[in-house]
Amino acid sequence: MRTESGSDGDWHLRPVPAASSGKPYRCPGCVQLIPPGTPHVVAWPADPGGADERRHWHRSCWSERGRRRPA
Repeated sequence: MRTESGSDGDWHLRPVPAASSGKPYRCPGCVQLIPPGTPHVVAWPADPGGADERRHWHRSCWSERGRRRPA
């Protein structure tokens, strides 16, 4: 896990390798499915209690989140 700061605050990030991705998730950046077996990241606010807001993102959507709003 690492922490990243951006214009939208501080975030904890956990990379999810393809081998550990066993079910589909919906990316909040593009609203498309992240199929099982796809490497991606899990991000949540670094605030206390922020883990309740964990979301799975495509890596590219996460890196471009400042350029577009979550759907």
